[in-house]
Amino acid sequence: MQNTYRTRENPIRVLMLEDSGRDAEHIRGELIRANVTTITSRADSEASFVSELLDSTPDVVLAEHSLAEFDALSALAILRRFSPTTPLILVTGTVSAESAVVCIREGAEDLILKANLGRLATVITDAIELRRPLKSLTQRQIEVLRLVAEGGRTSDIAKRLNISVKTVESHRTQIMRRLDIHDIAGLVRYAIRIRLVPLTT
Repeated sequence: MQNTYRTRENPIRVLMLEDSGRDAEHIRGELIRANVTTITSRADSEASFVSELLDSTPDVVLAEHSLAEFDALSALAILRRFSPTTPLILVTGTVSAESAVVCIREGAEDLILKANLGRLATVITDAIELRRPLKSLTQRQIEVLRLVAEGGRTSDIAKRLNISVKTVESHRTQIMRRLDIHDIAGLVRYAIRIRLVPLTT
């Protein structure tokens, strides 16, 4: 996939979940060196993370694995509530293999160590490009896509969303058309690729 880094007129909105100002500057400097134009903000607690999400939905979250009173797993759970299509990339100093696997299964896009940020720009832009087709969907259609990918039956989805079966079917048809995906299996694969549903579902 060819990377298309954002221009100054259309920068990538990056939210860092990071309690070290020095590390945040290190990450920001790497993106500048990679010619990625960004608008960055930083959160270092659950409250500030939620506030930043509500204030301006980021294109991507770069998260340290564990902060003093908050961690990437908790951030992923919050993202699923407030911004389920925003990718979260672990950018961390150290993390155990077990913890890394859990985070990936729960929806983290990738894992990058702070000591080796060379892939960061590519991972960010690939994650954003993969989700670009979602911009053609409404929030309700994204919700239907998630429930379909979780294995929900049409009647169950209708009941959960308090809409008719016919409306669910209409949404599903529109989703397939707008994403250029032609079967349920394809929708499930795409939803898993973009981490709309965790791998444990």
